[in-house]
Amino acid sequence: MEQLYRTGVPTDEEIENTKPPKEIRERGPVAVIECFQEIPCDPCYTYCKFGAIKPFEDINDLPEIDYEKCNGCSVCISHCPGLAVFLIDETYSDDTALIMIPHEFCPLPEVGETVSGLSREGEVVTDAKVVKARSPKKGANVLSLEVPKEFAYVVRSIKRK
Repeated sequence: MEQLYRTGVPTDEEIENTKPPKEIRERGPVAVIECFQEIPCDPCYTYCKFGAIKPFEDINDLPEIDYEKCNGCSVCISHCPGLAVFLIDETYSDDTALIMIPHEFCPLPEVGETVSGLSREGEVVTDAKVVKARSPKKGANVLSLEVPKEFAYVVRSIKRK
């Protein structure tokens, strides 16, 4: 946690601990919550209509996912004020994964556009293809990006070219 406070970036171990179990990832799209700070917040729980975010004993608890209930609907992404929820589908194709990320900038990129996929540190790590860009009535925009599988847990933002 010290690194997070110092740099704003979680450690590799903290990130690894957010990954769903392999057997869950092999079934299809699943939410990933990279929430590391115990603060009073629960919109992910409030907006999940499937009960996939476990109830909080205390409003400051970190969210936990019931992977048996998560169907990959992505509603939690746009409602997280910390932009800490993502959706990852490692079954998208043999070589690529589909990731859904929150995106607060306008204008939205166009479907089919190639953008630079950025790491948590803001470094360009790969090209990403915009598969879908949606702007819900409430909350953050959500981008669906096709990325090489090895970058599914690395890309967390974009930069337009």
